[in-house]
Amino acid sequence: MILAQKLKAHLGLIGTNLFFATNYSIVKYFTGHHFAGPFGLNLIRIGVSLIFFWILFFFEHDKTRIQKHEIIPLILCALTAIAINQMLFIKGLSLTFSIHASLLTLITPIMITIIAARILKEKLTLEKIAGLIIAAIGAVLLIGSREPTSPGENVIIGDLLVLASAIAYTFYFILVKPFMNRYSAIFVMRWVFTFGFFLILPLCTNEFSKITWSTFTLKDWVFLFLLTIPGTFLAYIFNAYGIKKLNASVAGAYIYSQPVFAVAIAMIFLKEQLSFLKIVAAAMIFAGVFLSNKKIESNNAPPVKRNTP
Repeated sequence: MILAQKLKAHLGLIGTNLFFATNYSIVKYFTGHHFAGPFGLNLIRIGVSLIFFWILFFFEHDKTRIQKHEIIPLILCALTAIAINQMLFIKGLSLTFSIHASLLTLITPIMITIIAARILKEKLTLEKIAGLIIAAIGAVLLIGSREPTSPGENVIIGDLLVLASAIAYTFYFILVKPFMNRYSAIFVMRWVFTFGFFLILPLCTNEFSKITWSTFTLKDWVFLFLLTIPGTFLAYIFNAYGIKKLNASVAGAYIYSQPVFAVAIAMIFLKEQLSFLKIVAAAMIFAGVFLSNKKIESNNAPPVKRNTP
């Protein structure tokens, strides 16, 4: 029974990263074909996921409720995780390549390492410093790359927005950790999504109102379903299950599979190219993340996977 549960947990984590990886190409599909703006698309996925998170509430035996003094900290979690991280990320992804965005999201664990050293007073070893430098060089190479299919300076802006979203998620990680120690991941995500939805609503309403639903084909509706249900709601559920049955460090290790899935999907469906420079940059980012997080994953791995498009 225990072996079966662990197998399900591993499959759930693989599913989480596969779903997240698929989101990169789906978001590019919708924004690239002008079916929906990035903010309008974000309102849909956050709103639909929020509905399902609250549906789960009615099936829970323990009707845990938040305390009044926890409301402001949870709003700050929603601000950094949804209003800033998600909005910057999906806007950045709409401007850059899926391959760029998927690789740059790996900077998040490195940012957590820096914050941990600064705020949590963790020691920055030579191994971690080397990892930070290697990954930073890889990110610079990736952002500075030029390709025949590049739409111009928008790629640089998109890459920088993705990096900014990683910084926002780092602060979310610091803010949400106490809640993850006291409550279940689903409980925390329900409230983060609730407050986050209302924070982004004024920013997303205009683009949402411009979506021409009448032009959607069956393929478009299927893609929208994949983005909202498996790509957002189920991805968070599977990740929470994986963390519960295994541990945060194991779940965090699966982050390395996400760019691999994302690159393969983008190359097949979006015809994006994996140039030699991208391969070198990717190898440096992977190596840097591995070195900088080698000794701290067990204690400081993110309590939930970084939410992606």
